[in-house]
This record gives sequence, C-alpha cells and structure tokens, in this order.
Amino acid sequence: MQHTILVVLDTVDGGLTPTAAELIGAAAAVGAPAVVASRVDDADALGQLGAARVLVAPEGADAADAAQAAFDELGPDAVVFAHTIAGRDAAARFAVRVGRALLTDATGIRRDDQGIITDHSNYGGTYSAVAAATHLAPVITLRVGSVEARAEAVQPEVTELAVTPSGKRAAEVVSVERVERASSRPDLLTADKVVAGGVSLGSDDMFEELVGGLADALGAAVGATRSAVDEGQVPYEAQIGQTGVLISPKLYIGVGISGAVQHLVGMQTADTIVAINTDEDAPIFDIADFGIIGDIFDLVPEIIAEVERRASGEAEQ
Repeated sequence: MQHTILVVLDTVDGGLTPTAAELIGAAAAVGAPAVVASRVDDADALGQLGAARVLVAPEGADAADAAQAAFDELGPDAVVFAHTIAGRDAAARFAVRVGRALLTDATGIRRDDQGIITDHSNYGGTYSAVAAATHLAPVITLRVGSVEARAEAVQPEVTELAVTPSGKRAAEVVSVERVERASSRPDLLTADKVVAGGVSLGSDDMFEELVGGLADALGAAVGATRSAVDEGQVPYEAQIGQTGVLISPKLYIGVGISGAVQHLVGMQTADTIVAINTDEDAPIFDIADFGIIGDIFDLVPEIIAEVERRASGEAEQ
C-alpha cells in the first residue's frame, strides 16, 4: 500500500518557492509526495524534486481551500506546509476545517510502527520533543532548513485540482509595498552559512564592516538579533528568532550575540554554531559548538583577513 503525503507549497511570483525541495524531500522519507501547486509550468521542476503527483490549483485559489480539495481527493497520511508566515496561516485554517491535529515547527518527519511522528527542538535547543496525532492524518509545518534529505527525480502525474471557494474568513492583504534590495548574498532563509550580529556592534556601518565583511568572505547570508534591527543597524528581513525568521544552516556564526532565548529559537538547529563574545558567561556559549571569547572589534577583522588569505591561496593553487 502506497502512503501519500500531501505537500502544500507557498505561492510565489514567477516560480517555485525555495522551500519546495525540502518539503518534498521530507515527505518522500515517509511516503509518496503529492504536491499542490499554483502553476502547471512548475510540474516538471516539481517532478525533478521528487513529486509523484502534482495537483494544479486554479490561479488565485486560497491555500486552505486548495489543501482541503486535495485532501478530500487523496486521503493522505499527513499534510505538510512550510513553517513560514503564509504556511502557518494556511495550515492552521486547514487543520481547523478538517478537524486534524496541528504539529507546528517540526524539524523532522518520520514513521514509527503506529504512523507519522514529528521531531521538535524547543527552548533554544534545551529540549527535544517527539509529537504524534492520536488518530487520523496530522497537519505539519516544517521548519525551513531543518531537513537535508532530498527526493529522487520522478515523472509526476499531473492533474488539475477543482477548488470550490469556501468563502470562509481568512487574512486579507489589502496592499503590498515591494522593497527591492539588490544583494549578491545568499537568501537568509535557505542559506547554508549565516553570520549574525547583535546590537553591540553599535552602528549600521560597523555592522556591515564586521558582520557583512565576514559573511562576504565566507559566502554567507547576513542575520541579526531583534535589538540590532530595532536600532536600525540592519533591515527587518535579517531578523532571526521568535519574531523573525527561523533558520537551520550548516554553519551559524554569532558576532557579539549574547543568546537571548528569543534569538536562540531561531537558529538553534544549525549544524555547527560558532559564538564570538567578550562575555564568557553569555548564554549562547551553552549551545555553541565553538566559542571564541574576546573583543569582536579586534577578532573579527583578523578572522576576515585569515579567511580571505586562505581563499586567495586556494585560488592560486
């Protein structure tokens, strides 16, 4: 018996969401991924990512309505959304409609002898938890960057999905103001390497010099604490934590970050955590794999110079 896992992607303009590969990879580990998409043109790309079925919803269809239509048609073992703003909203509304358990911010999806279970990392990584629905298919939101597994490419079965608008209440976007930021740096949400800074950097110029400089030397994305964002040292989209984005890079470097739990919940599942701080009692050292105690204004320029020296040496060889 083939177990179907329904994957509902965020809607983006002009192409696939960056979370598609991860969601399909996570679903493929426990069943056959069936993906709700908004564009038939994405079907081949979704097949390359491992989608066994692609259900194309009408343009502009509400995500919860589309999820319910696919759910009624397929009867999946679980329904997976990204733990993004849009994904969390659609998952919650959908779970209420179909009366299913909602398992949020999962860092892994697997099976035991009774069905689908999810792994969770809580309170800055202090506690690990396992969750499961007591009955029926759970609705799951998956933390972006937490699953490295990718599915093998397949030739997907593509069908149109008939979606009847429910007319039920949903958040309404009344206006959109696009902010264009030209940057060659990786996207924070999906980057393998992240360098983040705290408010102790003092100014936007110093933040860019140290955090931005180290990020550029490593080919990393730039992140920040809420206090650094509030002080105007860096734009809001760089904010990591409870009120920002949740990331799970392979490498996270915290520059002058003490480690308030609100920030730790956003980066605690990074594979390798490096902390640089003058305070040896800073909470971030409790979860760091490597800690450097010292003045960031002295240390970070030296680290940047060493990284650049090694990079240039490798380039010459």
